[in-house]
Amino acid sequence: MSIEQLAGIQVTSVSKRSEPLGQAASAIYVITRDQILRSGAVTVPEILRLAPNLQVYQTSASRYVITSRGLNGSQAAQNFSNKLLVLIDGRTVYSPLFSGVYWDMQDVLAQDIERIEVVSGPGAALWGANAVNGVINITTRDSADTQGGVVTASVGDQQRSASLRFGGRISEALTYRLYAKTVAEDDTYTAAGARAHDHWSKPQAGFRLDWTPTRADTITLQGDGYKGFEAQAGLPAQDINGGNLLGRWSRAWEDGSAFQLQGYYDHAERGDEASGSGFRVDTYDVDVQHSFSLGERQQIVAGGGYRLSRYRIDGSATLLFSPPGRDLKLFNAFVQDSVTLGPRTTLVLGLKVEDDPYIKPQLLPTARLAWTPGERLTLWGAVSRAIRSPTPFDRDVVEIAFGGPFLVGDSNFRSETLTAYELGAKIKPTPKASLVINSYYNTYDDLRSIELTPVVFLPLRWGNLLKGHAYGVEAWGDYQVAPWWRLSAGFNYLDQKFKFQPGASGLVGLSQVANDPKYQASLKSALDLGDRVTLDAALRYVSALPEPRIPSYVELNGRLAWNVTDQVQLALSGRNLLHAKHTEYEDGAQIPRSVFVDVQWRF
Repeated sequence: MSIEQLAGIQVTSVSKRSEPLGQAASAIYVITRDQILRSGAVTVPEILRLAPNLQVYQTSASRYVITSRGLNGSQAAQNFSNKLLVLIDGRTVYSPLFSGVYWDMQDVLAQDIERIEVVSGPGAALWGANAVNGVINITTRDSADTQGGVVTASVGDQQRSASLRFGGRISEALTYRLYAKTVAEDDTYTAAGARAHDHWSKPQAGFRLDWTPTRADTITLQGDGYKGFEAQAGLPAQDINGGNLLGRWSRAWEDGSAFQLQGYYDHAERGDEASGSGFRVDTYDVDVQHSFSLGERQQIVAGGGYRLSRYRIDGSATLLFSPPGRDLKLFNAFVQDSVTLGPRTTLVLGLKVEDDPYIKPQLLPTARLAWTPGERLTLWGAVSRAIRSPTPFDRDVVEIAFGGPFLVGDSNFRSETLTAYELGAKIKPTPKASLVINSYYNTYDDLRSIELTPVVFLPLRWGNLLKGHAYGVEAWGDYQVAPWWRLSAGFNYLDQKFKFQPGASGLVGLSQVANDPKYQASLKSALDLGDRVTLDAALRYVSALPEPRIPSYVELNGRLAWNVTDQVQLALSGRNLLHAKHTEYEDGAQIPRSVFVDVQWRF
């Protein structure tokens, strides 16, 4: 795609309706299909490193911490990254048990991804609780666009993977896609240089059907299943398994209005046979939305939904939940009105009402204004409110130490809240260049803290006595040096100030909120060396994590690919090429350099 074509990509994560990327009133970056294929990445977390508005930290062979605009948590204080909403084809994949994401349980075949929309900043007015600091929306391709077969195999010193995908047509209106893949990673290393014994593997398979019975209707049915194994240093190995099934009906009318009904079921399970500890979560979700015009100046999107998450947690000798299981019910309704104030100005007003399992209904509003004074400039601003609602980990957890409860959840734990103020500019100075600059000021209240039980001190309890603010700047851009060479760059600056509220214990200190780097930068190069050879490189810099201190680092990923024929491709890829090992996160393993060769055959 040219720079102009990239700006015209249609995105849906900002307003739940199609709009050009270059005019969306939000800090949104799109990872394109071409970027994904040229990167050689085979797991979702490694693909997400391509987004300059995300922070991605690898902590072991299989586990990652991924955030937007900070608040990556603190492992020592058991405060985990939990303010990012992640969707795969409209199915939310964050865990209702603690609001974070088990990244080792989420996977999509790279060849089947159409695009990934990464929104930094709140999206609660449309997507609800947990869309606090950002939204990641992964969209896969229609099965009609993936006809024929693709076989891939990759072998390296750290990673091995293989996949098979085949698409066909049952009738003129009905197409299908089947796939299977497996990924295996070897051990990372400890700080002492010994193997961390955290190797893992996970096979996965799935399907998709797309049916267009009429010109106006589209029906999709898709599902995935997986079963994996993860070694743990000094602990029993964990088994992970799960599956999902999603159905969606969409209808579009000639006047531009549209209707969508979607439902899905998701099962996730992980644990170890040695201790019998683990959890099982079954989620049932249904939602509906309708978009239509109201006069010549207003575009309305409205809808609602219901979600039931039924879980059971089998505790261990040191960690359990009381009660061990619940039915978590969530209801929501939303409306958004995009008002054209003039030929170049649009005002977007949105409101979501969400009734979460543990708290009374919450109002999640947003107001966004976009002004396009010329074809090459869009200015926008937004004010939004978002929450992270309580979870079983906040309310029901019981940690055992010294012969009794040491830390327990609090039945009065409240939502963590965010009020965000954003300003941004999208600039196209020439047809060969584009630049995006976003600034934000976030105020957080009622963040989770560790408090004493009055008089007796123990057990410790979760509280809501931390607050603060964060401000920063995000920038990224593309420059088409020549028809065969494109450069892309990104830069993030983040500053945070937190403090305890009156009456707080102050235990553990302010570092329990986050351990985020102040600076992050990236530079990517995409070269076409003739008609059949491509060379891609991605250089990234992450400044030091302050407390506990993790040194800054610079790393390089690269890939050289040769399209031997129209059907066969050979490639040599490398990750973390500048150092033999490096550490990305507190208490994390040392991530080694890895090199692998892959082959792809299309038929």
